[in-house]
Amino acid sequence: MSGIENSGGQAGEGRVENAILIAGPTASGKSALALDLAERKGGVIVNTDSMQGYSVLDVLTARPTAAELARVPHYLYGHVHPSIAYSTGAWLRDVMKLIDEGTLSERPVIFVGGTGLYFRALAQGISEMPDIPQPIRDRWRYELREQGAAKLHRVLLREDSPAGMMLKPTDGQRIVRALEVLDASGRSILEWRAARGRPLIDRHSARFFVIEPD
Repeated sequence: MSGIENSGGQAGEGRVENAILIAGPTASGKSALALDLAERKGGVIVNTDSMQGYSVLDVLTARPTAAELARVPHYLYGHVHPSIAYSTGAWLRDVMKLIDEGTLSERPVIFVGGTGLYFRALAQGISEMPDIPQPIRDRWRYELREQGAAKLHRVLLREDSPAGMMLKPTDGQRIVRALEVLDASGRSILEWRAARGRPLIDRHSARFFVIEPD
């Protein structure tokens, strides 16, 4: 753990410098390690687990207790209602807001969780996707149940041929995703994927730890 005494602050372009990333499965001890580091270094902890963001899953996800949450600043825990589809993009926007507000400035920042996609998004950025209104989401899932993947694939080929040609006619989940993105935004999912976002941590100064259970 050497070399983290002076971690903290922000690099250019809104990236967190000297970030500490701690990954591991539930009950592996990663949260205890993050809490210990945050207390010793005067740091803050940012949830990097998709399930711990939800407001009703504290027991199932081994979320830090109220007493632990009070010991050091914790962010993005239990702030999402379970009825909301909380995507990686939504989580990344919440992290960006913390950065833009200066919440993660001048103190060591410890990202801890078990969602690999969140960690990759921090380090590499992700392609921003549009928010899909629930009625549109429900419509295409209904169409998939009623008509089947092959018929929706023909619809996609007609409306967005490049995207349709990249998918198998049996891949209902991805076909529906492409259709709902097109329906909600008027743009092909391929256009959205081509516009990759920026990393939110400075990869050269970050330290990444993986905790394995005993």
